[in-house]
Amino acid sequence: MERVENVKAVLMQGFGGTDVLHIGEHPDPELGEGDLLVRVRATALNRADLLQRRGAYPPPKGASDILGLEMAGEVVDVGPAVTAWKRGDRVCALLPGGGYAEYVAIPAGMAMRLPDHFSFEQGAAIPEVFLTAYSNLFWFGNLKKGDRVLVHAGASGVGTAAIQLIRELGAEAMVTAGSKEKLERCRELGATAGWNYKDGSFAPWVKELTEGKGVDLILDFVGAPYFKDNVDSLAVDGRLIIIGTLGGAKVRDVNLTDILMRRLRIVGTALRSRSVEDKIKLTREFSEFALPRFADGRLQPVIDRVFDWQDVREAHRYMESNANIGKIVLRIG
Repeated sequence: MERVENVKAVLMQGFGGTDVLHIGEHPDPELGEGDLLVRVRATALNRADLLQRRGAYPPPKGASDILGLEMAGEVVDVGPAVTAWKRGDRVCALLPGGGYAEYVAIPAGMAMRLPDHFSFEQGAAIPEVFLTAYSNLFWFGNLKKGDRVLVHAGASGVGTAAIQLIRELGAEAMVTAGSKEKLERCRELGATAGWNYKDGSFAPWVKELTEGKGVDLILDFVGAPYFKDNVDSLAVDGRLIIIGTLGGAKVRDVNLTDILMRRLRIVGTALRSRSVEDKIKLTREFSEFALPRFADGRLQPVIDRVFDWQDVREAHRYMESNANIGKIVLRIG
């Protein structure tokens, strides 16, 4: 098996602002019997990276403490139990951590084959956001053809992925975002309507668009500040999927009667902490649905900017500015 030593990676000197990030050396990843060793060519930023950098989101037990929840690259070695992959294969994958590094070892079942015409940068923009969107829409949201779905942060990485998946199933995506430019990009991807959250409460807008019925499903990243409007925006038997709490986690003065009488379901989810077995199952199911659509252009990763990993501090500052539409990618090496 190929051995790599003194792997370069983006490391942290403690927790805090972007100044804690630097490129240094790290022990090489260990290749298990059923693993692939991948030379990482690109990774992508996620909000979890910012939280982990600040000390607010520790990696799961046993995961790498290096930032990075996804990557794309080429297989340079395979474990003795691996038969479906070979050296030179171009792959992308979800990670529990470790994407900001030159090499990473992954379970073979986590790998997705890149379409031939895709760049590594495009591949790196797929795993975290598309698998998050897919699992929450299909596994937890029970998305059906004809459903009306409200996607908050529609111009985010997960938002742009969700809009496309909703469109592909024949459902309707409505979005919130913070600028005219972001709302327009969401419409280009398939959203049928958009609301600028800076204009105030979105619940009256949702009710007007749905003739008072409400939406069937909501994907929410904001949390507490949106909770009441989310409940008010749901139809009977509606589902609220809480993916994040960027605006706060504590909700006060909740009237549970509304939830009971309209038979609403509220689900909290997190992908990073799920078992490897669950992630392999998700990867396999998503690949069957999505890879043919990536190949023929029906689905596309949305990339805002690509940074060299030497500029990782600038990339983090750019994500913190909330200016991006879609993914922010780091080119590795």
